[in-house]
Amino acid sequence: MNLTTRQMRAFLQVARIGNFTRAAEQAHITQAGLSILIREMEKQLGCRLFDRTTRMVSLTPAGRRLLPVVERLVTDLDDVAAQLGAEGDAARQTLRIAATPLVSSHLLPWVFASFRAAHPQVALRLFDADLRDVEAMVAAGEADLGLGFFFKAAAGLDRTPVGRFELMRVTQATADGEPVGTAPWSALRGATLIGLPPGNPIQKVIERQLGEIGLADAQRPAFNFFGTLISMVEAGFGTAVMPTFALAACRRHRVKTDVLLKPRVGMDFFRLTKRGTHETEAMRAFSETLAKALPALSR
Repeated sequence: MNLTTRQMRAFLQVARIGNFTRAAEQAHITQAGLSILIREMEKQLGCRLFDRTTRMVSLTPAGRRLLPVVERLVTDLDDVAAQLGAEGDAARQTLRIAATPLVSSHLLPWVFASFRAAHPQVALRLFDADLRDVEAMVAAGEADLGLGFFFKAAAGLDRTPVGRFELMRVTQATADGEPVGTAPWSALRGATLIGLPPGNPIQKVIERQLGEIGLADAQRPAFNFFGTLISMVEAGFGTAVMPTFALAACRRHRVKTDVLLKPRVGMDFFRLTKRGTHETEAMRAFSETLAKALPALSR
């Protein structure tokens, strides 16, 4: 038996994600290449590691026995490599941050600029991914911090609130540069509403509040990303409700934003870390910079 680190990392990716296509994308190899690595590993071990169906991939009993061993081996290897790298360049640090696309493109550039000016010795790496992959990257140790609206902590992860945003109405604008206003939830009556998919946790919060005024509708037109939603509003396809963390993105479009009142509905924005991970000075400093910057980005 001569397992390679590539095989072990491929095994961990598939075990973590439960899907060969998405695991291959995360590993930056083809699905065929990933499948070959797993088949070679199974051949060397003389057993199947995964049960494959058209809908999902799950570990076999043998795969479950192997998983903690491979995790330990890869973690030990990564730890030693990191220590050697730190000894070779002690003054240089890298902070890996995973966040959803809108956070990555419209919130973090300003935070990164402020942080880099104060901490030039820290190299920042940003991974933009959907919420589920952000959690998976932090859990796997591929990212030091995850950022987003996590309504409950996944197993093995800790979440810490670093900011709070309110829900707002986004409508097509009649003029450029309109300031942020306010509007009651009742003002949504009669509007053609569009939103995120019903399963999205943010949309679930929105739907609960819309239900209070008789507007809950799981069949409304839905789009996967806030950027698409804002563009559809700008084009006149409807009105959307979203957190004020999207204000920076909204200002790049011809849309009007109004914080919704009666009631104000707030949503916590969280920092996600792997439970038991040592918090470095760079992580603490970045979190402080983020917490200071977020209030200004939400109004």
